[in-house]
Amino acid sequence: MELRPYQIKLATDGCEVLQRKNIVYYAMEVRTGKTVTSLETAKLFGAENVLFLTKKKAMPSISKDYEDFGYTFHLTVWNDESLHKVPDYDFDLVIHDEHHRFGAYPKPNVTAKLFKDKFGDLPMIFLSGTPTPESHSQWYHQFWVSNHSPFNDFANFYKWANEYVDIKLKYLGYAQVKDYSDARKKDFWHRLRYYIITFTQVEAGFSTSVHENVLKCPMDAITYKIIDKLKTDLVVTNKEGQMILGDTAVKLQQKIHQLSSGTCKFEDGTSKVIDLSKALFIHNHFKLDKIAIFYKYKEEWNALKTIFVNTLTDDLEEFNTSDKNIALQIVTGSEGISLSKAKYLVYYNIDFSSRLYWQSRDRLTTMQRTSNDVYWVFSEGGIEEKIYASVMQKKDYTTDLFKRDYGIRKQTTKQNNSETNGRRLAMR
Repeated sequence: MELRPYQIKLATDGCEVLQRKNIVYYAMEVRTGKTVTSLETAKLFGAENVLFLTKKKAMPSISKDYEDFGYTFHLTVWNDESLHKVPDYDFDLVIHDEHHRFGAYPKPNVTAKLFKDKFGDLPMIFLSGTPTPESHSQWYHQFWVSNHSPFNDFANFYKWANEYVDIKLKYLGYAQVKDYSDARKKDFWHRLRYYIITFTQVEAGFSTSVHENVLKCPMDAITYKIIDKLKTDLVVTNKEGQMILGDTAVKLQQKIHQLSSGTCKFEDGTSKVIDLSKALFIHNHFKLDKIAIFYKYKEEWNALKTIFVNTLTDDLEEFNTSDKNIALQIVTGSEGISLSKAKYLVYYNIDFSSRLYWQSRDRLTTMQRTSNDVYWVFSEGGIEEKIYASVMQKKDYTTDLFKRDYGIRKQTTKQNNSETNGRRLAMR
């Protein structure tokens, strides 16, 4: 297999950034080839022992790219959820896939802390198609994990926020907390622009259109009865004495969310399917088609298995090599994999995260398949449609990265399309 010319160009530019800055961030839209571009960058960089951290389900495709393109440096592909188990192989370069996952604030998440502790001094390649899906404040900790961060003159996020965030106060329940989400990108972008290389589907020669459809599913009467009682009494107890408790606003919303799709989690930690209506609806509506299903709560998988007898898998290889449909939990299956073998993408339920929304809806996309049909299955009168409306209203903080001249590559284009001038600019 051969790289596309644009991937070679991106890798060449990225290698020079990496040599100068010790960090390069490839912000590349889905299906433009982030993985192979990063592997080519590692080769050009002269790396001999590379660690590639990604989601578990994406690991086989990365190993396949490494083999198919004939790279000879040593590559360790690892699930970054098991970062604490990474062997000590004296790596000389780290590639981190879906790097936006390190964008938590105001405090870094546990995995980001461990990543920094283990690899902070090493050269790093970051990959993401949605670098900041919810806030420009997500930039800080994505670079903080490197000891070569352009924000090293700030001791922590709070110091950085005092300089670059319009901090507001908001109420969370009865408590008043600080909202750090409104970072002023225009004020700090001069620090980041020469670390980031952007690339779009249009520049690769294709573009994706996603057609979203909402289907309404009537649930069993008992489901509506339980939800109404929970709203009124804030507690529902079954014959076995197990309780569904909604004693806070957040907890009540979560329980109604679960119940609306036919499952519940009791206070004793156990969970149960109480209504198979959604699973049956999906089965009957798409019974002639090969589909990929995203679900939110774990018990929804059991509901689907009950209805899709011997026709459903959660294994990507089995899905790709058989007539079976696939069902994946959205939090683990929305990134780094292709579900292009499916005719349709079907959402059993919806998550509040706009990141998961943007990541998951393009899983069908390839350079050859650029029109996708996505179906949302909401319970009639349920809470899902309200969540959907809320997610759709959230600002997309990534789009401007691809539309405006923010990245190194687009900056080089402005320099009379001169590759030489572009490289000088990237090294400032």
